[in-house]
Amino acid sequence: MSTATVISETAHTSAGDGRADCFAASSICASHTPLKNALIAAVLIAAFAAVNVGAAQTATIPAGILLRIVRAEDERRWDVADLGALLADRSASVRRRAALAAGRIGDEGAINTLSVLLQKDEDEEVRAMAAFALGEIEAAAGADVLLETLRGSEAVKVRARALEALGKIAAALPKSDEARRQSIGEAIVVALNAEQKSIKPNREMVLYGLTAILRARPADAGRAAVTPFLDADDARVRADAANTLARLRAKDVNAERLRARLAGDADALVRANVARVLGAAEDKASFGGLLDRATNDPDERVRVSAIRALASLQEARAATALMKKADTLFSAYRAARAKGSAHPAEANELLEVATALGRTLPNTGDERALTFLRNLSEAEERGAPEIEIALARIAPARYLREPMPSNASPARSATQAKWQTVSAVAQGLGEMASITSAPGDANAAGFKDEAQKMLRDLADDKAGTPPLAMPDVLRAYAAFKTDDLGDMLRAKLNSSDVIVRATAAELLVELSPAPATTRALADALPRAFKDEMNDAALAILVALAKQNHAEAFNAIKTALVVPDHLVRRRAAALLKGNGQQQGVGSAAVTGEHFMTAKNPRTVYAQARARVGKRIRAIVTTDKGAFIIELLPEDAPLTVDNFVELARRRFFDGITFHRVVPNFVIQGGDPRGDGNGGPGHQIRCEINQVPYARGAVGMALSGKDTGGSQWFVTHSPQPHLDGGYTVFGRVVAGMETVDRIARGDRIRTVRITEDGRLSSDNRRTAARVANTLRR
Repeated sequence: MSTATVISETAHTSAGDGRADCFAASSICASHTPLKNALIAAVLIAAFAAVNVGAAQTATIPAGILLRIVRAEDERRWDVADLGALLADRSASVRRRAALAAGRIGDEGAINTLSVLLQKDEDEEVRAMAAFALGEIEAAAGADVLLETLRGSEAVKVRARALEALGKIAAALPKSDEARRQSIGEAIVVALNAEQKSIKPNREMVLYGLTAILRARPADAGRAAVTPFLDADDARVRADAANTLARLRAKDVNAERLRARLAGDADALVRANVARVLGAAEDKASFGGLLDRATNDPDERVRVSAIRALASLQEARAATALMKKADTLFSAYRAARAKGSAHPAEANELLEVATALGRTLPNTGDERALTFLRNLSEAEERGAPEIEIALARIAPARYLREPMPSNASPARSATQAKWQTVSAVAQGLGEMASITSAPGDANAAGFKDEAQKMLRDLADDKAGTPPLAMPDVLRAYAAFKTDDLGDMLRAKLNSSDVIVRATAAELLVELSPAPATTRALADALPRAFKDEMNDAALAILVALAKQNHAEAFNAIKTALVVPDHLVRRRAAALLKGNGQQQGVGSAAVTGEHFMTAKNPRTVYAQARARVGKRIRAIVTTDKGAFIIELLPEDAPLTVDNFVELARRRFFDGITFHRVVPNFVIQGGDPRGDGNGGPGHQIRCEINQVPYARGAVGMALSGKDTGGSQWFVTHSPQPHLDGGYTVFGRVVAGMETVDRIARGDRIRTVRITEDGRLSSDNRRTAARVANTLRR
């Protein structure tokens, strides 16, 4: 599956926990004196000789054994006689690595063996990894031994990992097992309360416990257990406590305490997360404090979080101050454009303001806001959906009446339009489905019908709408729930673009089953099997299962023999979930998986050979450069995949298609719309490296769907651990990462291995130094 993303900054998820602060190496970027400039270059070059953390321990594992483990992981093959035997190996390093593999494979058959390891192994690190692995399997059968460990183990590291694992298991339980989830949640609360009452709380237990609360989502007791940590001496604990409350969307919070933190906490991450909590709680009394942080805080992460919180409050009185702030930002934006920057960094914050104006001024027709938004839209070449949606919200009827730019007008051939423009306009039109007209607007009658007609015209194959924009056109039209939607979507199953077909199938899932839909999906499936990307095949299988008809199930069964592992696995799961187990064997979900042009065994050997080496990626962008330390010991196949793509110059010229301030930048998509990839998938390699600031992760659209899209975190994201592979970390140039805006290009990605810099790489490092000191 090529469609890849990392879960939204504001969404809920059931993955992980993180632990580290900003990497110290990034602090070298602040230098401005000649002496320090020289030191920058020296430090950057020296950085290539630094030893990778954790490599030494992995390197003690014999090559042959490590290759066995990596292959078993990649094939998702749990074998008691093979991998299971390694869990009893004399070497603690081997046992620890084999336990991680068992967790990654996810076979419930490994639970008993891991449970024995957790209870009886003499090595604390091995026991901690056994707990981590049980959490990765996410099966209820692993919960009892973890609960016993949480209550009885003397090793804090082991108890902390048990706490983390219980959160993952609770999050994965089906709705039918709600009582079990609440029982696990109560145990997590008890453990967290014990730390709160302790004279010296253990940091690991607290941080893992806060994220476990987020995953398990126990009743009101969870909020009560989290709130006391807002006053912790440790800033990271305070930040994670606020993060948990924000993601729980807790309403009944101690707002007075939070307002004090917003105004006076010295840590920017704490202020940012507290702003998120107050927004989620819709605390109207926080309006003044949030407005002050949105317009005056020195840290952009705090400002954007406060702006989003104001949008949640939907207070129109915020608009004046926000537009005043926007004027200052827009002046800097224009100055940067005049100097040649295609995507000024100020765009990130301006788009947040645009979204907030749309939410605080709905149906008001506010002229000042409309003027600002039109000017910003023109500067962004009508390609920002945030602006179009805001314009549609503030003056819906007028949005339809005002002239469209010639390259986005549905009345003209859409082939003249940039796909980003058509996509943005379509999303603005789709907003009409949920907006009512402003009182007194004489021309507002029927504006929804007009929006539908414009979208219908854009969806017409004769309009020449760019394929990259068509998915957003279809989603916007689907929001109106028209009678002809089914016919339109069935027709789009014949599109030449795989993502258009995938989108049509996804939207058909939301409609009632119909014989015509079953036939259209079944007819579209064989073609989808031949696509380079498997998005359409996977979406069509899900849509067929929704039809709940013998003809649909027969079509799904044809997927059990296709080469693509993910398609086979999806078909098998859907058939079993609908009581159609007959004929679904283990062959549907096993077999070699590393789908590159090379022999998988060659890849395994090459990945093993990198363990213990020093590997860096120098990423040069429109905004400057940053350096990634790759982690072959933690994610060998993911690193191998990234290195090989970089050496093929795959990333050169690709844009960062997604930028969410105070969350991530994301790139690596050759299509540029978030749906592209390299034509193959790699396995997830979940590990214990935390999603701290500067972590580099692999974007996914489901388990084992990584390819070429990767992201860098602006700030710690503890909820992502255990859900996305961390395969690197930015060790220099985080200031560059912070300046990147949507549309900025990756100019080059160059790899250096083993710390030996060629003369060309020395010149590259010098150029990086020049970039970082600006």
